[in-house]
Amino acid sequence: MSETTEIYGAEHLLTERACSREVAERLKERVRWWEDYTARHGGGIDNNPTPGNKAGGLTTILEKSLGAASKGGTTNLTAVYRYAEQVRSRGLVFMDTPGYDPVSITGMVAGGANVICFTTGRGTIYGCKPVPVIKLASNTAMYDRLSADMDINCGRVLDEDLTVEEMGERIFRFILEAASGVKTKSEVQGIGDDAFIPWQVGAVL
Repeated sequence: MSETTEIYGAEHLLTERACSREVAERLKERVRWWEDYTARHGGGIDNNPTPGNKAGGLTTILEKSLGAASKGGTTNLTAVYRYAEQVRSRGLVFMDTPGYDPVSITGMVAGGANVICFTTGRGTIYGCKPVPVIKLASNTAMYDRLSADMDINCGRVLDEDLTVEEMGERIFRFILEAASGVKTKSEVQGIGDDAFIPWQVGAVL
């Protein structure tokens, strides 16, 4: 997992699952760093949702944070890493990154990720050529609009009564396929040549 600014206000849901006090404190320290970082640049990380978020049904930034934290499932949090730091731990880990997708994923790839699962509700064309980027569409309407670039329609859980477990199995199987050479939609489209975007100087949220 990544995007520290996206879990702000819900970080306790991850620290409660940390495998040690040290891991929990490391995540809290990263959140405090972000509070200071944004304040120094005249901003904050508790802002209202964007117009796109509101159009999607969110009323507060906390609702978005709750959704972001839930993407980590229920397993223990085993480690917290700084941006682009090499990941050496097994299990669920968190990398401190901005919420800006290209910068976030670039940090994860630099840290050693070799497959990315990108959950999106509004749609994105972001691909990252160094690694396969699996697009997980959270709703069918968006999947249909962008079907040429979405790999899995997770909206079927609501529309077709698939269980979360069944959808999880499909995602897991596709991760194995992508890791074994099956091309994602982004790869088929040739998207991602210029998608390696490091953290720029300034308030990148």
